[in-house]
Amino acid sequence: MKQNIHGSFGVRVKRDWKRNKSLYIMILPVVIFYLLFMYKPMYGVIIAFMDYAPAKGIWGSKWVGFKHFERFFTGPYFGRLLRNTLLLSLYSILFCFTTPIILALLLNEVHCKKYKSVAQTLSYLPHFVSMVVTAGIIKEFCMSDGLLNDIIVLFGGSRSALLQRPELYRTIYIVSDIWQEVGWGSIIYLAALAGIDQQLYEAAEIDGAGKWQQTLHVTIPGITPTIITMFILRVGNLMSMGYEKTILLYSSATYETADIISSYIYRVGLQEQSWSYSTAIGLLNSIINCILLVITNKISKRVAETSLW
Repeated sequence: MKQNIHGSFGVRVKRDWKRNKSLYIMILPVVIFYLLFMYKPMYGVIIAFMDYAPAKGIWGSKWVGFKHFERFFTGPYFGRLLRNTLLLSLYSILFCFTTPIILALLLNEVHCKKYKSVAQTLSYLPHFVSMVVTAGIIKEFCMSDGLLNDIIVLFGGSRSALLQRPELYRTIYIVSDIWQEVGWGSIIYLAALAGIDQQLYEAAEIDGAGKWQQTLHVTIPGITPTIITMFILRVGNLMSMGYEKTILLYSSATYETADIISSYIYRVGLQEQSWSYSTAIGLLNSIINCILLVITNKISKRVAETSLW
């Protein structure tokens, strides 16, 4: 019986290969890429449980169990790092996640094609500016003799190095993030808006619905599945704020509000060469993100009947 099953499976695979040979060949480079650069490096995660020394190699290093995880939880920076990461992530969801939706809704109501294309192009452009250049622009604007200080002085304020003030760091980070990503983030919502049946708007208009009511009862429900899907993915990265922008903008003066888990991993891993300690923090971060993704997906599936799987 088992031989028949295996034989039939083999026949099906062979038949499918002959039928879709070109598709399998096309996907082969992607599979190889993921195997080499996504799955193979996961083997190195075990150094989180060792006192890893490059000279000794992975199997020559001493096994220490959960020592590095305990060090992180009991360390002096754990509370600050967790607070800063969560606050920046929550602010990002609250403002950076919602503004592309608002922009897409506004652009959807623009009927002048030329104006709409210009507005879209201008909002997309910052996304293509490299992070290093973007950080340089932000630093120039925030200097004591920069543009932002000129505006502050114009309204009766005094000059200061804005990026050296911990209480302003999160505001600068989130506002610059909105500026850089709002246009790019709106693309997927504009695509979802384009897929809404126009007959629904006509029916709503016949029923006496104004523009605001059409937005509430036709437009927003039409893109809700897309919003939920993007929200689930965003929550799945709650603990993984990008370190690139942070290390380009922060300084020791702003560690109190700027230092996050990703930048701490960079600092202890590459600058202090604490390989095992930084790997343990990164692994913990990934596990928390995975748990958040699964939980959010389950809640969404029950409440809104929309989920990733």
